[in-house]
Amino acid sequence: MALRRALHFVFKVGDRTKTATFYREVLGMTILRHEEFEEGCKATCNGPYDGKWSKTMVGYGPEDNHFVAELTYNYGVGEYQLGNDFLGLVLQSSQAVSNAKRLGWPLTKLEEALYLTHAPGGYPFYLVDKEQPPHDPVQKVCLGVSDLQRSIHYWETLLGMKVMDKNNQKKTVLLGFSDTQLPNLEALMKKENQKILTPLVKLDTPGKATVEVVILADPDGHEICFVGDEAFRELSAVDPKGNELLDKAMAEDKSDEWFAKHNKQKAAA
Repeated sequence: MALRRALHFVFKVGDRTKTATFYREVLGMTILRHEEFEEGCKATCNGPYDGKWSKTMVGYGPEDNHFVAELTYNYGVGEYQLGNDFLGLVLQSSQAVSNAKRLGWPLTKLEEALYLTHAPGGYPFYLVDKEQPPHDPVQKVCLGVSDLQRSIHYWETLLGMKVMDKNNQKKTVLLGFSDTQLPNLEALMKKENQKILTPLVKLDTPGKATVEVVILADPDGHEICFVGDEAFRELSAVDPKGNELLDKAMAEDKSDEWFAKHNKQKAAA
């Protein structure tokens, strides 16, 4: 039995340098930690790839009490084709709007105090042009689903989320974890004949804590990774060298030069 909360959303990135600029200089987020891996994750954290990859956690504050972004970079992949499932991440920060205007980052005004911009790779971000709150500025992640009632049943009844708001006209629902405890998730999913992508497995990070994870898929195939609380708190501690490690990795990344030298292109996924 354990309390649950949403921790982060994973973005696969093809251009790590431009992506770092967007999150650090436009959104004003901080690099919380950066990790390099020589081979693919056994829970396919980096996707179905066996080679070298990196993970960068970025956000407005520690992972303990902020929703953050996980930037996954595969050295041999140059771009990813986006589907129609991720509809956007909404955050409140007039400073981010100001940063985008100052840097000339493409920005579209949708309505009063609401702008749309895109991260490298095409991921949409909605910026609420109001003073950044003292708590987490990230408000919500928007996902597209094929059957709203089926998805509500999955996320509310099976995963234990609470319906915060529902708009029947727009066919939208807002869900979040409440302060309730839930039973063993993997056993519940097996009982309900739901898809388990990765049964309970231990994942090692060199020099850091080993965490246990279970990865599920909702009715539309959205991957949801549940991680053990205690070990994750140790793993996710802010690394003061995060910025330095990311900059070092980007400076040492010669993959583009290698592909150009061999007259090849990075894979598109």
